[in-house]
Amino acid sequence: MREPAFWWREPSLASALLAPLAAVYGAVAQARLAGRGRHAGVPVVCIGNLTVGGAGKTPTALAVARMLSATGERPAFLSRGYGGALVGPVVVDPSRHRAREVGDEPLLLAREARTVVARDRVKGARLAAGASVIVMDDGFHNPSLAKDFSVLVVDGRRGIGNGRVVPAGPLRAPVDAQLTRAQALVLVGAASRGLAIAERARTRKIPVFQAQLRPDADFIARLAGRRVLAFAGIGDPEKFFASLAEAGIALAGTRSFPDHHRYTPEEAGALCNEAERDGLVLVTTEKDLARLSGEDEQLAGRAKALPVTLAFEDEAPFKSLLLEQMAAARRRDAR
Repeated sequence: MREPAFWWREPSLASALLAPLAAVYGAVAQARLAGRGRHAGVPVVCIGNLTVGGAGKTPTALAVARMLSATGERPAFLSRGYGGALVGPVVVDPSRHRAREVGDEPLLLAREARTVVARDRVKGARLAAGASVIVMDDGFHNPSLAKDFSVLVVDGRRGIGNGRVVPAGPLRAPVDAQLTRAQALVLVGAASRGLAIAERARTRKIPVFQAQLRPDADFIARLAGRRVLAFAGIGDPEKFFASLAEAGIALAGTRSFPDHHRYTPEEAGALCNEAERDGLVLVTTEKDLARLSGEDEQLAGRAKALPVTLAFEDEAPFKSLLLEQMAAARRRDAR
């Protein structure tokens, strides 16, 4: 499903009409956030979103895991596996599993570290045994598992949209209820509409860190002088297209699809035919290519995925806070 465009504009008649439903949804979400979860026995780092849609959560989770690995930790990822059919708990095997089974994000995470998909987060944490720390690439709003360090990721360009709760806006729960459960906020990209929520976090003494999604330089260099047909089925396709344009890629066309979109044979064929006819290179996101693998081999074989990594403008203070929170969790568990 596509996000309504009015979510990302100033409050409107549509958002006002949906306010009663949003109040009910927000009250339920706020009550869930207040739940006390079970401890996993190892520190749990949770990467979440204030809003529905993409903000850079998976690249942030990968950056955190790499940071932890560099200090000698043994991180494991835990994910619900959105879009996948398996309830779990199951350890993701990229050579065997497909996105329709475990979701697209876990396939990317599994390249970096052991990844468990589970609708029941407590059971999933048990299957992650052997890890010294669990990194959750979602689950901020799920109260079943206690979190020791919760990081909220915000797209600096879109911020929190109209500031309303679903279905009147993109917020997953009232802002203050979410901020109360967070220990850090990461603002990804140019901080235009994200400045307001960053300031709101700072007033609550929540550290705010700036980060950027950096396209792979070698990949960009290989596209020099070539015309591209870019397509994406993610939370914010326009952000992906803008990243390509900012890197100097000549975009001959763009095609947007809903988040976690499953491409039909007709859609895949149309993309391939257009690229063939006009001499274009098909470029998509890593999530989209993971979703296509094993589903449509023609499009998967022709499309190239743009690798991106999340880089903090100043990593040291974030890393220091991360390690402090983990140490505090271990002192608590030792008592």
